[in-house]
Amino acid sequence: MPHCIVEYSANLNGQALVDLVHQGALASELFQAQGSDIKVRAIPYSEFKTGSVDISFIHVTMRILSGRNDEQKTMLTQRVLMQLQTLIKVDCSLSVEVVDIDRETYSKVVV
Repeated sequence: MPHCIVEYSANLNGQALVDLVHQGALASELFQAQGSDIKVRAIPYSEFKTGSVDISFIHVTMRILSGRNDEQKTMLTQRVLMQLQTLIKVDCSLSVEVVDIDRETYSKVVV
């Protein structure tokens, strides 16, 4: 845990974004020390509109098991944003949100 979904404009480097989101989540120290429980995947978009101007975008949804407080969630989003800002050299809209996964109903199996 967490499941990080990176949506981004296709003119950006998807693998670099995946790596940076992983590093940001790891830096939060909310997850396993080696980062082995951090899952990141990316979805590029070639067709998009960001307001009234054409700029790149990155939106990260971080789905985590419920139980973290608002301070921890804010720190997590800030760590991920800081990592992403190291890559961006063009006008870009960056956003990160944390979504709680209900512990009572979440199921997982590794086969």
